[in-house]
Amino acid sequence: MTGKTVKISGPLIVAENMADCKMYDVVKVSEMGLIGEIIELRGDRASIQVYEETSGLGVGEKVVSTGEPLSAELGPGLLTGIFDGIQRPLTTLFFNYGSRISRGVSVNKLDREKIWHFTPKVQEGEKVQAGDILGVVQETEIVEHRIMVPVGVEGVVTQINEGDFTIEETVAVITGADGEKNISMLTKWPVRLGRPYKEKLSPSEPLVTGQRVIDTLFPIAKGGVAAVPGPFGSGKTVVQHQLAKWADADIIVYVGCGERGNEMTDVLNEFPELKDPKTGEPLMKRTVLIANTSDMPVAAREASIYTGITIAEYFRDMGYNVAIMADSTSRWAEALREMSGRLEEMPGDEGYPAYLASRLAEFYERAGIVKLLGKEERIGSVSAIGAVSPPGGDLSEPVSQGTLRIVKVFWGLSASLAYKRHFPAIDWLVSYSLYADKMKDWYTANAGARFLEYRQFIMTKLQEEAALDEIVRLVGMDALSSRDRLIMETAKIIREDYLHQNAFHEVDTYTSIKKQMLMLKLICDFYNLSEEAIKSYVSLNDILACPFKDKIGRAKYIPEENLEEFDSIFAEMSAQIKALAQGGEEDV
Repeated sequence: MTGKTVKISGPLIVAENMADCKMYDVVKVSEMGLIGEIIELRGDRASIQVYEETSGLGVGEKVVSTGEPLSAELGPGLLTGIFDGIQRPLTTLFFNYGSRISRGVSVNKLDREKIWHFTPKVQEGEKVQAGDILGVVQETEIVEHRIMVPVGVEGVVTQINEGDFTIEETVAVITGADGEKNISMLTKWPVRLGRPYKEKLSPSEPLVTGQRVIDTLFPIAKGGVAAVPGPFGSGKTVVQHQLAKWADADIIVYVGCGERGNEMTDVLNEFPELKDPKTGEPLMKRTVLIANTSDMPVAAREASIYTGITIAEYFRDMGYNVAIMADSTSRWAEALREMSGRLEEMPGDEGYPAYLASRLAEFYERAGIVKLLGKEERIGSVSAIGAVSPPGGDLSEPVSQGTLRIVKVFWGLSASLAYKRHFPAIDWLVSYSLYADKMKDWYTANAGARFLEYRQFIMTKLQEEAALDEIVRLVGMDALSSRDRLIMETAKIIREDYLHQNAFHEVDTYTSIKKQMLMLKLICDFYNLSEEAIKSYVSLNDILACPFKDKIGRAKYIPEENLEEFDSIFAEMSAQIKALAQGGEEDV
C-alpha cells in the first residue's frame, strides 16, 4: 500500500490513499525511509506519528506501509544492549554513523552475525506447546537465555539441533496440525500487545531493594507496581538507579523516557562499571537499557515505554523476576499530549488527552506475577516502578492522579527533605504501601517474628514526632516531659540513622533484611531501656551522653559480614543504661 503526504505538522504526518492500512501499522515515509506508525484512520487518510525528525519533508512524499505493527525483536543479544525508543541499537548506530543518529538509517535490532551456542532441553519425538523451553543459550555469565516455543505453535519436535547458530538459523522443527514450523532463536512481538500467560497471581513476596525506608516501611511486592513522584531535584532518578542496582530481580530493564541527556549519560557510564552484588560480574550483564533522551523525536518517547515492557515480559516468560524502571512517565504523557494536540483531539485536564488514564493503566497492568505458558508449572514476574515528574511538585496534576489510581505503592518524594540533604527523600508521612499486609508471612519467615512489630514501632514514633513537632516549634523542646523528649530523640535516630541512607557509601548503599532487623531492634531496645530508666528518675541527658549513643548512629556502616558487632552494641547499651538506672534509684 503506497500513499502520499498531504499534511506535515512536526512529528505528525497525514497521508492519503491509505484505506487498506490498519491501526498501528508501521510505515516508511519519503525516499529516506523514515519510520512511522499509523495512529489514526479517517476514510482513506491516515495520521502517522514519525519516530524521526521530519524537517525538510514536503507534501506529496511517498508513504509505504509494511503491513506489520511496531514490534520488538526478542532473542539472545538483548542483555547488555543499549537501544533507543524503537529498539534500534545505539552502540551499532554510533559505530556506523557517529554520535548523531542519521535519518532513515536501517539497522537490525539484534545482531544477525553473532554466533550463540544452543543446548537443547527437549528430545526429538517430544510433544511441546507454547511457552515450553526448547533449549538454552548462555547469553552472559550470569543469565541463561531460554529459547521458548513461540505463542501459537504446538506439536511434536521432529528435529532439534545442538551447536553454534545465529539467531535466524533453525534450531528446531515442530510438526503440528498446521504442518512443519522452523523455530529459530529470534521471535518478534507487537509492543502494544501484552504477552499471554495462564493466570495472574496475588503478590505475596517483597522485591527486596536494600533501601531501608522502602523495605521496612513501604515495600513493593515482586510483580507489584510503584510510583515515585517528586519535584525537580528530589532524587527520583537516584532512587531508580538504586533500585536498578540493588533490587532482588534477575533482570533489569531501565527505560530513560524523555530524561535529560546528562542523566542518561550517567546511567550509561555507571552501569557497565557497577558490580552485581550476587555474582561480582558487571551489573550490565543482566540489564537492558532503553535510552530516549529529551532531544530525541517525541513520538519515539511514547513508544519506548511499550518497547521496555515487552522486553520485560519476554524475560518474565522464561521464569525470571524482572524489574522495569520507567523514568519518567510524565515525559511519556507529555509526548501523548503533544501528539493528541497535533491530531486536534478534544483535550482533557491540562491539555492531556482524555485517554491518558487508560494509557497509564495499559502500561502498569502489564506488570504482575503470573503462571507461565507451557506444560511445566513455572512462575515469572514483572515489577514496574515509574517516576512521575509533576510540574512544581503538584501531585494534583493529571499524570500523578492517574498513576495513583493504579499503583499500590506510593513513594512520595519531598523537596523539603531533599533541601535538608536527607536522601532518599521519601516522605514517611505521605507515602504508603498496600502490599505490606499481604507479605506478613514472608517477613515473619525471613526477617523474624518481631520485624512487623518493629516496623509498627517506627511508624508510631514518626507519627508521634510529627504531632509533637508543632508544640516544640511554639514553646521549645524544654517544655516537653522526659517521655516526650525521648520520643523526639528516638524519632531523630530513626530519621538520621535509619531512614537516611547514603547511595554513594560502599557499605550504606545496601542493607540486607537481616541487618535492617538488627538496626530496628537496636533502636527499639534503646527506647524501651531508656523509658524504663526514666521511670527510675534517670535524666534523659545522661542517657544521651552515654558512649553507646554514637555507636547506634554508626551501626549502618557495619559491613554485612561483621553483623556480630551488633551484639556488643546491644550489651554495651544495656549495661550503661542499667547502670544509670541503678544510680538513679540509689539517689532516690
